[in-house]
Amino acid sequence: MAKNILVIDDEGIVTKSIQKLLRKEGYHTVIATSGQEAIEQCKISDFDLIVSDIRMPQLNGIETIQKIRQVMQEQKKKPVPEILITGYADEDSYKKALNLKVTDYIYKPFDTKEFLDTVKRNLDVAKE
Repeated sequence: MAKNILVIDDEGIVTKSIQKLLRKEGYHTVIATSGQEAIEQCKISDFDLIVSDIRMPQLNGIETIQKIRQVMQEQKKKPVPEILITGYADEDSYKKALNLKVTDYIYKPFDTKEFLDTVKRNLDVAKE
């Protein structure tokens, strides 16, 4: 069965590119264009991995991950690995991501092979 990956980013070109890349590898992807939309998706679906941009309007990626974790805990769902992506070398966001203990942090633009290796590694961790 294909792994289900939630991709959160407010930039359409980014979500389309990531979705195309992941589908080509056989993964099922769900797109959320805002933190709030991602939270709603997590209420109705189960995911094996979450990939989120950090910089987004309203809820940023870190706030979104925190709220998703809260929803998942309330619904007694098991935690899933999270990958944060960003196009900005922001030391404060990086520290917050580390404190949040996300499984990976990637800078855009990222190498396709590196991104796919990171996805696969995180999906393998989720199996354990």
